[in-house]
Amino acid sequence: MADPKGFLTHQRELPARRPVDVRIRDWREVYVDFAPEKLTKQAARCMDCGIPFCHNGCPLGNLIPEWNDLVYRDDWREAIERLHATNNFPEFTGRLCPAPCEAACVLGINSDPVAIKRVEVEIIDRAFAEGWVTPQPPLNKTGKKVAVVGSGPAGLAAAQQLTRAGHDVVVFERADAIGGLLRYGIPEFKMEKRHIDRRLDQMRAEGTEFRTGVDVGVDITAAELREQFDAVVLAGGATAWRDLPVTGRDAVGVYQAMEYLPPANKALADSEINAKGKHVVVIGGGDTGADCIGTAIRQGALSVTQLEIMPMPPEARPAGQPWPTYPMLFKMESAHEELADGGGARVYAVSTTEFVKDAEGNLQAVRVVDVEGPAAGFKPIPGTERELPAQLVTLAMGFVGPQHAGLLDELAGLSAGEFYDPRGNVSRNRAYHSGVEGVFVAGDMGRGQSLIVWAIAEGRSAAAAVDEYLTGATALPVAIPPTARPLV
Repeated sequence: MADPKGFLTHQRELPARRPVDVRIRDWREVYVDFAPEKLTKQAARCMDCGIPFCHNGCPLGNLIPEWNDLVYRDDWREAIERLHATNNFPEFTGRLCPAPCEAACVLGINSDPVAIKRVEVEIIDRAFAEGWVTPQPPLNKTGKKVAVVGSGPAGLAAAQQLTRAGHDVVVFERADAIGGLLRYGIPEFKMEKRHIDRRLDQMRAEGTEFRTGVDVGVDITAAELREQFDAVVLAGGATAWRDLPVTGRDAVGVYQAMEYLPPANKALADSEINAKGKHVVVIGGGDTGADCIGTAIRQGALSVTQLEIMPMPPEARPAGQPWPTYPMLFKMESAHEELADGGGARVYAVSTTEFVKDAEGNLQAVRVVDVEGPAAGFKPIPGTERELPAQLVTLAMGFVGPQHAGLLDELAGLSAGEFYDPRGNVSRNRAYHSGVEGVFVAGDMGRGQSLIVWAIAEGRSAAAAVDEYLTGATALPVAIPPTARPLV
């Protein structure tokens, strides 16, 4: 145990964010550097519990008490070894994961939990700075070829594990750069893309091949892919977005979040879909909605309003979501802080009824109405109808599953059984194997919309299944079975 009294003598502390009026003028990450002595105190708060429930909260099974203790003892080299033992990309999860591990922290029962994410980020950033993150090419090659479709966190994790196991791995990505939503869905101010690029450099040096601009199912058929490779890993994510089919949906100025964020991430302030000088409404209260808020503010929006159909969540853990489950709480992310500073609003328990167009079909306003909670079926409240000015709307209401047209439907025709599950995701057995011989499924394409830690855990686990399929045995670790679910 790092410090037996650490959790009693030190309060939870996180690095400060750069001033709002400064950070909204650029696209760099919002946090300032965290002093080493402060981080040591945060690591010291870990109690090294007899039963570390943080392990249960994290699907990767991160060895959190171990690397907290190592950081406290200033053994950073061993800390990154323990961190990499379960997580290929801690620089991604430490910045982007909502931290179910912290929700499950035993200290969090009656105090603030350990700042696990911050310790994780500092370990991996220190490791890169010291030159400790080096390529790990395989000692022996198997001669087997594996195709990984999709270069998000699940695909990258599977690819790195399989490459290190000695297979020849090719990652296919239909966009013009590797990274999936990490690249074009996550804004620069949340995670600078240099973190992706330096990890890809390591993977290339290990032997992983990347092919961009290839839409599998269009540019290369499923049959061709199976003929050219000994195994295929489907890791394309849940890219079919949830729509809002109300009157005026076809107005010019209404976009899905994933139509708005990718060009914004490519061109930043000069994006083809730009909020500059416009009243912006973001529909959806989750992380993607927050990404749209921060992006619109940096592009120079006149105003930004975020709408959420659910009631405002509580600030403290409700009785119905006890420890160690992940509670739905009111959060003030950096984008929300920027929204409030600029006079914007987060409006809860409201439903959109119409997008108002002008004579040329351009969006002019959004009509909304207050609604009762989910128990009442989101029933509109009479007399609360109103109109919000808007020339740009982004729909950030989540995703309903993977895209079926093309690759998946082609594979479905080859499946020996039911290729899709009742939710429209790709079915797989306990070995991540689909109903098509040699085709495996990892990440949101099989699980449905989920968190980055679940994607990486599935990518690692599917890689072990593929390795065993190809060679008859595997030494690769299995983080979770495909049936695993979050603590609820």
